[in-house]
Amino acid sequence: MLPETRVWTRDEMMKRVALFSTLKGARTGLPDSHLPECDRELINVIGFQPPEDQSEAEVVSPVGEDVSLQAAIAISEGFNMGFVKAEAGKGPLMHNHDTNETFMPVKGKWKCAWNEGDDYEEIIVGPCDVVSFPPGAMRRFECVEAPEGEKEGLMLFVIGGDAPGAEFSELAYERIAEVPAPE
Repeated sequence: MLPETRVWTRDEMMKRVALFSTLKGARTGLPDSHLPECDRELINVIGFQPPEDQSEAEVVSPVGEDVSLQAAIAISEGFNMGFVKAEAGKGPLMHNHDTNETFMPVKGKWKCAWNEGDDYEEIIVGPCDVVSFPPGAMRRFECVEAPEGEKEGLMLFVIGGDAPGAEFSELAYERIAEVPAPE
């Protein structure tokens, strides 16, 4: 059954508006954030409360600790939305989510990859293309080309759930361990 309709005031609706020019992100807060090949800015637009089950140290927010606490629109309605900015050659290591993750490049070209080792696959996508990863699929993304005259590409991502969790692959954790994180 649909909810009963009502009049929403401007003040109420403005709490649900995020103007891109005012959004703030962070380049820290994830296990791979300190690696040069993983440098990226994550921007939390909607949701991304910290995962409910953090009993295992490897379970983290998909946007990291820093960004999960700064949603531009702080609601819990079954999905999360954010942006990532990265230079060509930059993106996270292989990781998994407990819910769906969908990507749509806005600016530039992006590689979306899944699986590791002999089963590795990838596709290069551009503005308005969509890639949707199911829960349990190891995946990563990487900016492969920023738009002409710009330093970074821009991609929208949507992740299902109210407090999604992420974990990196064993190979990713091996790479993370190779470079000590700054203190």
